[in-house]
Amino acid sequence: MHKLLAGIRVLDFGRYIAGPFCATLLADLGADVIRIEKPSGGEDRYTVPVTSQGEGAYYLQLGRNKRGITLNPTSTEGREVVRKLVASADVVVANLPTPALKKLGLDYESLRAIKADIILTTGSAFGATGPYAARGGFDTVAQAMSGAMYLSGDNNQPAKSFAPYCDFGTASLSAFGTLAALMHRQQTGEGQVVEGSLLSTALTFNNAALMEQALIGINRQGSGTQGQYNAPTDTFKTRDGYLTVQVVGTGIFKRWANLMGEREWLDNPRFDTDQKRGDHATEINQRMARWCRERDTQQALDDLANAGIPSGEMLKPDAVLTHEHVQQARMFQWLAYPDMTAEAPIAEHPIRYSRTSVPPFRRAPSLGEHTDEVLEEIGYNAEQIRQLRRSGII
Repeated sequence: MHKLLAGIRVLDFGRYIAGPFCATLLADLGADVIRIEKPSGGEDRYTVPVTSQGEGAYYLQLGRNKRGITLNPTSTEGREVVRKLVASADVVVANLPTPALKKLGLDYESLRAIKADIILTTGSAFGATGPYAARGGFDTVAQAMSGAMYLSGDNNQPAKSFAPYCDFGTASLSAFGTLAALMHRQQTGEGQVVEGSLLSTALTFNNAALMEQALIGINRQGSGTQGQYNAPTDTFKTRDGYLTVQVVGTGIFKRWANLMGEREWLDNPRFDTDQKRGDHATEINQRMARWCRERDTQQALDDLANAGIPSGEMLKPDAVLTHEHVQQARMFQWLAYPDMTAEAPIAEHPIRYSRTSVPPFRRAPSLGEHTDEVLEEIGYNAEQIRQLRRSGII
């Protein structure tokens, strides 16, 4: 089976999500991704622990399709291993601050001295310029500083997304940038730096609200799950649960008004655009709430679907895993892992292609699982590998 990125080697020095998931997406497309972590294991290996050894759910997801080695890159011998790895690679992924990159010899100038056409994909919380450039930060910080946390809250109580969308978004955009850099190298022979940041991702995702503020000074307040640009858009209680509805566009609003028996609203000038409906969301949502309270969730969803109105049930995590659409659309691959009592549901590669193949996932590597194999590929013999292990380098 042809793999789009076959022959491309990626060194994954990334940590937590923004770097590693970028490399994961490249691995899904066939790149040979080598995850490098310290001999005791990277901290991100143990986030959201799910195995008897404490290895985490994020690692199982982000480590898929990679080979894993252990290495102390701060020692003289370790830096030589890094040099040989870089010489064999096309891309280095390292979402580390600039001082840390330089300390490890992973800054662009050091990498380019080893491999002239190398691509360095890096990222940080705030980017490489500006007064916050040297500061660290995680997903929640970017959510807060983008304005999204304020607008997602209610009554001046901010609310963050449980899912770290700034991390995953930065990783996805960084993978996009890495593919663009590979295309540029193919055309010109030049490598380059691809730089993402959590804050730039968060600002991109919340850009419309920021433009609105800059241009008309609207000073929106948070409204929880209630939408402000259209209506009805909210989460509504049914007899036996909750569902969410999002009505966007005049065509869908017409269908909704007909379903509600509110045809006269179609001639009401207060409701003749999405934004006007958003401005009167409380009144419109109250009508939707009454309708939902009179029905079981499944009955309401069936009626909404038959009317062509976008809707979905609010699911708890256990219900997500057993949902008929999730199962029949095969949105997870279930993989075994050492020291785990059952198979883990790993979310599928998020894009489907009509021509490009995405092979079945390989499980994430156990700690140092491919160290010997990779070192042999870059010229180390068995005795040299044993010596590196005795010295604590690997």
